[in-house]
Amino acid sequence: MPTLFTPFTLKDVTLRNRIAASPMCQYQAEDGFLNDWHHTHYAMLARGGVGLLVVEATAVSPEGRITPGDAGLWSDAHIDGFADVATVIKQAGAVPGIQLGHAGRKAGCTPPWQGGVQLERNDPQAWEPVAPSALPFIPGDAYVPREMTQEDIQQTCENFASAARRAVDAGFKWLELHFAHGFLAQSFLSSHTNMRTDEYGGSLENRARFLLETVAAVKKVWPENLPLTVRLGVVEFDASPEHSFSESLQVIRWLKAAGVDFVDVGLALSTPSEQVPWAPNFMVPYAERVRREIGLPVATSWMITRATDADAFIQDGKLDVVFFARTLLTHPHWPFLAARELNVSQPETVLPMPYAYWLQNSAG
Repeated sequence: MPTLFTPFTLKDVTLRNRIAASPMCQYQAEDGFLNDWHHTHYAMLARGGVGLLVVEATAVSPEGRITPGDAGLWSDAHIDGFADVATVIKQAGAVPGIQLGHAGRKAGCTPPWQGGVQLERNDPQAWEPVAPSALPFIPGDAYVPREMTQEDIQQTCENFASAARRAVDAGFKWLELHFAHGFLAQSFLSSHTNMRTDEYGGSLENRARFLLETVAAVKKVWPENLPLTVRLGVVEFDASPEHSFSESLQVIRWLKAAGVDFVDVGLALSTPSEQVPWAPNFMVPYAERVRREIGLPVATSWMITRATDADAFIQDGKLDVVFFARTLLTHPHWPFLAARELNVSQPETVLPMPYAYWLQNSAG
């Protein structure tokens, strides 16, 4: 059996294979509530044969949304919609995961297909973004976020914990905290975006404080037997990427000590000037170093598209799980295609029988 199709167990959760659907924002919610679009979307991905399906970035507060169409879990009223999605994922044989996040200074924007720009101040859907420091994402932009007070910071940690408790109630078995992509947590961590002079700014220990306090708050409500994971932007592709990666390794050591079980190795994207070296599999070496130097299981994504590559990364001990995004949107049943490519003896076992029968037995 190719290693890509071997089970992976973390705490009391076992994935049927090492293929995970990465959280992909749909921007189709209204006031945070999921709807038929989400139900169909996640049912499709789960039935395609993935082992883990992580629901899109879900805001822990209204002002934490990237766009007005973001999913949200800031109230108990949201739980039922997420419970329906978690149920359909489990019925298809995948493990339901959820990513909780706060967009920080990148909040309050239009969807990417409408430019991904901040909403006009007079837009009835607009709100004031908050951030560690009053610095806009685009230098010189007049739309400056409000610098968070310490009370704001503590409230946001509590918001993460409350959303995590609701995720438990909705039936999710895998939690990922979004500490990447230039969103709120990443903005605290980056020296490019955090200019604070209190205990949340300055030294690496201070800049990492919000992340560690968030994990501590979440651990109080998230079951000990279920995986608590983070997506961390481990490298800023600026003039000194090795420096930011070295800092991230130290932060991951602290996160591990705080109780984090698994790291989804991602991009920082702290500033729009980063020069990301886009290429197939380019984040795998960073993930491998995290796994080797910190001793935590890891995953990554970012332009991994070939089943043979993904299988080799796991077999060689570079990754434990592989996240796929656009690949699964293009081919929702990509795990079946991967099983064929890797010569799995019974690739039809990856899919529900109504699909497997026709794909394996139809001549046309």
